[in-house]
Amino acid sequence: MDKRENVIALGPSGVGKTHTALALGLAACQKGHSVAFTTAAALVHELMEARDEKRLRALQKQLTNVKLLIIDELGYVPFTAVGAELLFEVFSRRYEHGATLVTSNLPFDEWTSVLGSERLTGALLDRLTHHVHILEMNGESYRLATSKKRQQRNVKPNSTAEKGGANP
Repeated sequence: MDKRENVIALGPSGVGKTHTALALGLAACQKGHSVAFTTAAALVHELMEARDEKRLRALQKQLTNVKLLIIDELGYVPFTAVGAELLFEVFSRRYEHGATLVTSNLPFDEWTSVLGSERLTGALLDRLTHHVHILEMNGESYRLATSKKRQQRNVKPNSTAEKGGANP
């Protein structure tokens, strides 16, 4: 954080990206750093609302000044052109001014599907990845694995054949 480096956690749903981001955010808070956490969709919505209410500059200043900004779930919801531009502005203002942590279920080459413009996506990734630590998180969904284990525990044999006996 002191070097204003970014972290990007990439991987499928359920592998612990948000959990890891929250743990890093908590550790930063415990060290006395300011931290903000939001989903990408909520942030874009808040930026558009602030723009409409003529309080965008104040929100941008607040987002620029936080020591660690965590933006969760980039890639789940596509943005309008205006929304993507407002999000780009957040990344651009934070570039080399604060640490940003982003979680995404999409590889970089698919971010255009969310941001809508190859040019804007390229410029955003250029800033975000200049000083970055990339966490590639793979594996089975924790929620799916937990659900499977719960189902296996709840399955009880209900016939003589399943218990090892003979069928009549």
